[in-house]
Amino acid sequence: MPASDHELEQAGSQLADQLLAAGLNLVTAESCTGGWVAKVLTDKAGSSAYVVGGLVTYSNDAKQKLLGVTDVSLANHGAVSEPVVREMVAGALATTGANVAVAVSGIAGPGGGSEEKPVGTVWFAWGTGAENTEAVVRHFSGDRDQVRRQAVLVALQGVSGLLMRA
Repeated sequence: MPASDHELEQAGSQLADQLLAAGLNLVTAESCTGGWVAKVLTDKAGSSAYVVGGLVTYSNDAKQKLLGVTDVSLANHGAVSEPVVREMVAGALATTGANVAVAVSGIAGPGGGSEEKPVGTVWFAWGTGAENTEAVVRHFSGDRDQVRRQAVLVALQGVSGLLMRA
């Protein structure tokens, strides 16, 4: 079921409150969501207190140049994979000096899927460093907008969960 604007707003507000309470700031490294995670977090006035910035690295070249994703990871696993989202988190943290990063890479459709990675496959990672990064894969249904909305919600909730466990 696609995430509504209200659900996204609530998840963004909850994460913003957690970041502020902990004195942390966040950077996003986004591919298929195109900056939507950062958009939700910066919809609130004063968001510069908890958002460092966002990197939209849609192409593999951008992932490599801006985030340090390796040729090996891309060649062996593809952009939509656990190694790549983990490297996206590490690169975003290193590039910006943020305390927390979230990365999203997926196949939103309508094309681009394969038998191994069908449309709706999205990898996520969130963390505070190499030793504290979690990665998960989800398989969403629906059209491009629905897949992206669900991905944004999972990204926000994933970081929120990480902070609750810290």
